[in-house]
Amino acid sequence: MIGFAADRPTDEAQQPTETVTSTSTEQTVTSTPTDEPATSTPTDETTPKQDGSLKMGAKMDIVDAGKNLHMTVQAVEYQQPYKGPQPQAPENFQGGDVWATAEVKVCNVDGASITVSQFPWSLAYKDGTSIGITGSSGGDMPKPEFPMDKTLKSGRCAAGLIAFPVSGENTPEFVVYDPEEGEPAEWAINKG
Repeated sequence: MIGFAADRPTDEAQQPTETVTSTSTEQTVTSTPTDEPATSTPTDETTPKQDGSLKMGAKMDIVDAGKNLHMTVQAVEYQQPYKGPQPQAPENFQGGDVWATAEVKVCNVDGASITVSQFPWSLAYKDGTSIGITGSSGGDMPKPEFPMDKTLKSGRCAAGLIAFPVSGENTPEFVVYDPEEGEPAEWAINKG
């Protein structure tokens, strides 16, 4: 979840009309200030794979001038099974037999405060299935944990691990970031 804590003009005539394009080394995000969410579009020369996924560790740059937003989102590393101190094994209802972790980082580069959480993150498999977060935090979950609900002022970042209960026999294809507003992004998981 990403929340926006910015004052927005209510008069349509006061809305900026220019289009803002931001290009990172991995993806270009273009946004025209409207009530619609920011969109992201990989360019041919910066897309690392034909499927549009990003390389693990790549940053996705998101700019939405209409919401006074400039942030980066990054899946830094995926680990299966998690190699640190082991939390209690996943419960049967959680659907996995081992814990995997995604190390992620979100930065509010410039603009209004944003709220970050684990909820936009998931794992996607080749067969179309996915695994979301468990909602479990604290206790013996892998540390440092990515926050469940944290406000980031301009210039601040949040980073940490998100734990997923997975089958030890299958490795997902992607770490996915899919916010309520905006386009999803996928980072390819290296199998090896």
